[in-house]
Amino acid sequence: MSFFDLPPIIERMLLVSDKISDLNFSVGQPPQVEINGKLTPVQPLGLQKLSPYQTEIIAMSLMDGNPEAAERLANTGTADLSYSLPSRTRFRVNIFQQRGTYSIVMRVIPTEVPTIKSLGLPPQLAEISDLRNGIVLLTGPTGSGKSSTLAAIIDLINEQKHYHVITIEDPIEFLHTHKNSTINQREVGSDTRDFPSALRAALRQAPKVILIGEMRDFETTEIALEAAETGHLVLSTLHTIDASKTIDRIIGLYPKNEEQVIRTRLSQTFRYIVSQRLIPRADGKGRVAAVEILKSSPRTREYIEVGESEGKSLLDAMRDGKLDGMQDFDTVIKDLIQRKVVTMEDGLAFATNQNNLLLSLKGLSSTEDFIRAEAMPPPPVTGAKPKYGSMLDMIE
Repeated sequence: MSFFDLPPIIERMLLVSDKISDLNFSVGQPPQVEINGKLTPVQPLGLQKLSPYQTEIIAMSLMDGNPEAAERLANTGTADLSYSLPSRTRFRVNIFQQRGTYSIVMRVIPTEVPTIKSLGLPPQLAEISDLRNGIVLLTGPTGSGKSSTLAAIIDLINEQKHYHVITIEDPIEFLHTHKNSTINQREVGSDTRDFPSALRAALRQAPKVILIGEMRDFETTEIALEAAETGHLVLSTLHTIDASKTIDRIIGLYPKNEEQVIRTRLSQTFRYIVSQRLIPRADGKGRVAAVEILKSSPRTREYIEVGESEGKSLLDAMRDGKLDGMQDFDTVIKDLIQRKVVTMEDGLAFATNQNNLLLSLKGLSSTEDFIRAEAMPPPPVTGAKPKYGSMLDMIE
């Protein structure tokens, strides 16, 4: 296999389905594609189980002409980069070492920038485009659609506002064209050294909106908060499973003696925390996004500032904040189950509180559904493996 053999192999893999989210190259396995959350082996151009030499050649092919990525891989054992098939498909690539060999995961990036409607997201998320300042966080496990949702919000700003927008990504995923706004996209590794230095520079580049691919560390988080406090709208992502865990993660980055200060700052600067989980559709045609929305209100700001307590949790505030556009996971999943968009088994596997959701479904479903629910085995206990995995399995 030479460097020039990789594009036809990728092309063949992409022909398997139009719902492929990832390509996976691992030693001892044939090349695999992920379709609706499930890995499927393929044999493009007769490739069988991959050898260490073959995955190394694939890695070198992907990094050809990108010495920065090769250096990161050599120094840290992992490298993020973007890769594209000319006029066809773009990928977000992660190459990493495992047990002395290389593995590669290539996330397919759609060529068209998605919209809130095309992603099936709650329409109230369009209100984010009207915000003048503050911080908006998209959270969820890897592969839950955070980047697509952010791209849809940026696209809406691009169409509706005359703003300067700067994105800092690792790597750049969706390519935005200038519409009414001017969008400059910077890639960590090729356009800038790291997130903190790019963020500091962005504050001197007069943007109205700053998108940060991920708030990975204390320094990035601190500069993002400062930007939100000084009149910028900051959009970013975190690998957390819900709103409460997101608040805990950010507060946990700061020294214990600064907890009250950061709680106050966060309560004043946050505008939305949007969490996502992708659940397989009952008809087998892809996955549907279950979206939890926490919005800034006097009540939610108070709970973040003083901390949660019995009867004063962010979950309570979301359940009571339906008129303000808030919603919690289990209420959304319950609705998806009742409308038969997802199966009860899958819905329970992705629920925050399986037992409470099951009780709620029994209490409010028809007699026929109640009998069916009674006949169902109990929800998986902690440590059991539901058909599609529990939320704990999905957390990085």
